[in-house]
Amino acid sequence: MIFGGDEISAVLSSFAVFAVGFFLRPLGGLLIGSLADRWGRKNTLTLTILTMGLGSLVLAVSPTYAQVGLLAPVVFVLGRLICGLSVGGEYAANTTFLVESAPTGRRGLYSSFQYVSTTIGQLVASGVAALLAAGLSDEALASYGWRIGFAIGAVVALVGLVIRRSAEETRAPVEAAERPGVFEALRRHPRSALLVCGITVGGTIAYYTWTTYLPTYAQQGGVPLERALLVSTVSLAFFGLVQPLVGHLSDRVGRRPVLLVFGVVFAVGVVPGLALVRSADSFAGLLVVSLLGVLVLACFTSISAAVNAEVVPGRVRAAGIGFPYSLTVAAFGGTAPFVGTLFARLGHPGLFGWWVALLVAVTLVVVLVALPETARDELD
Repeated sequence: MIFGGDEISAVLSSFAVFAVGFFLRPLGGLLIGSLADRWGRKNTLTLTILTMGLGSLVLAVSPTYAQVGLLAPVVFVLGRLICGLSVGGEYAANTTFLVESAPTGRRGLYSSFQYVSTTIGQLVASGVAALLAAGLSDEALASYGWRIGFAIGAVVALVGLVIRRSAEETRAPVEAAERPGVFEALRRHPRSALLVCGITVGGTIAYYTWTTYLPTYAQQGGVPLERALLVSTVSLAFFGLVQPLVGHLSDRVGRRPVLLVFGVVFAVGVVPGLALVRSADSFAGLLVVSLLGVLVLACFTSISAAVNAEVVPGRVRAAGIGFPYSLTVAAFGGTAPFVGTLFARLGHPGLFGWWVALLVAVTLVVVLVALPETARDELD
């Protein structure tokens, strides 16, 4: 183990590997986003899903330490990096495709389905993991069972490839001489890039805290793991259901009011909310706190794609979103479980809530000071 031999150290090591997959997301957002601006959204979405399938396949067939020694963790981390590269590009192309497909006045609704699909994926993955844990012995799970989920991911990528081949392109053809350069978005539109970072920083740490790290955080406070996982599963299902409702609401009242609700409530409420999570002595109490958290979180997730697409010019939209968004997620979202567990390891678990509140406050200030209302503007 990297950090020692106790249980928290083991969790730290796991979350460190989790964070590794985020390292190449910014590069994927920049390079693959640039491809989406140059060659079209549909072609790029085909590339990203093939790459994700490849990363999952590498993880599924990676050799063991007994077979190849130190090469085993290298291959495994390589698989995680391939997945991270493709996910960074996936968000860039997917965001632009979703929002550009929407008619004016319904971009918030269309945008919300990005996190609907993400949540469905999380629920399916959680279900597969639960079935494997219930159906296999600990020895079988450690030997080969953990590979099954990655193998399923590789097969699902092929199914997604078939679906995406029938999608309609939203990017008008661009002559070779007029195609934007890789760094054009950053060079010509730095304010847009900074806006994407500012909007994302609070939302991404809130998202990974409430949808990924919460069961571990609750368990560290003494909540039984089974209860924490069940609450997390129910909350995720609710989270997916409310996305279109909140996205549609933003089409009516605007993006800024909805983002302000997220910023104010989360900045003020995350510290007491996390304290209640660790001290909840009943299933109902933990469930209520978790549901309230994901409901407020939906005020960010449901419209983040729309807001990002509306503040970045169409010529460089995919790269202009992909790089700053993925960079922010890698720095603050993907590291959230690791940072939270590190605070617990140092004996100050309550400090994590203040860290989340600080970053959400940054997003709140950006929305108040710098973000224009874009819900009713025409998308170029």
